[in-house]
Amino acid sequence: MSKHSIVAPVFKAKFLMPNYWGIWLGAAILYLITWLPFRLILMLGKGFGRLLSRIAPKRVAIARKNLKLTFPDWSDAEIERVFNANVERTGMALFETAMGWWWPDWRIKKHLTIEGYEHIEAILKQGKGAFGLALHNVNLEFACRGIGYFHPSIAFYRKHNNPLMDYFQYHGRNRANKYMIHKRNAKALIEALNSAELCLYLPDQDYGASQSIFVPFGGVEQTATTSATLMFAQRGNCLPFLISSQYTATGYKIKCYPVIEYLADKSPERALTKLNQDLLDIIKEQPESYLWMHKRFKTRPKSSPQSLYE
Repeated sequence: MSKHSIVAPVFKAKFLMPNYWGIWLGAAILYLITWLPFRLILMLGKGFGRLLSRIAPKRVAIARKNLKLTFPDWSDAEIERVFNANVERTGMALFETAMGWWWPDWRIKKHLTIEGYEHIEAILKQGKGAFGLALHNVNLEFACRGIGYFHPSIAFYRKHNNPLMDYFQYHGRNRANKYMIHKRNAKALIEALNSAELCLYLPDQDYGASQSIFVPFGGVEQTATTSATLMFAQRGNCLPFLISSQYTATGYKIKCYPVIEYLADKSPERALTKLNQDLLDIIKEQPESYLWMHKRFKTRPKSSPQSLYE
């Protein structure tokens, strides 16, 4: 374990106090649900997604808006088809989180396959770090647990504000992986890459204007795209590749893609434009699985400051 790794939270007696009983009740219900047959959990997930559309209308509106912004050439019927499927998948994400944290090893392995693992093997055999650029799909929590059964990984970690939830979250995510590092500790991620580790990073989130370059993403010509992806790829002794988590008829698939070379391009704008296009091509393979309820286009350039969500 690296000296930069997050210190695992320990169980504390205060977690048994009344102010944590609501969390214990919710966790107990989720835990019991995870022991139901998988098909029944899927049905519950769809139902919760429909409920979510009623109790979180703002988030649902964001998802529909994101789809329209990203795919301006899609028909209204296609937008609605993907939107409705995405709402159901998002509802399932709550149960997938619990499954990822608490399912026994045998059950994770039963419902999980991997495609393209040879790309990771080829990178590691060269003595280089495998820099996995992961799509932020709604089932990512489950996939992060699952990747460790093929090769234990290292990823950034954001501490939960609630201590008991942080205890659940950390130990759930780290059951099959090596260790996690603080989300702001760039040095630790580079160190891991230099040590020929498999590291996962999300290149498709909005990290704010100061850390971003504005390049196209779908129909939005100026999308805040983190430049840290290039920094890690160029400073670490590593080879970058794209990775996504998708649904299958029997569960889930982790899909790894071939090594990408263009992040070494001297033009950051050109490299990140190509990366966004590749991310979008992968999203199109299963668009209902993407985290559309996140404000992907929240940060706007100074030349065009008006919000796209008004």
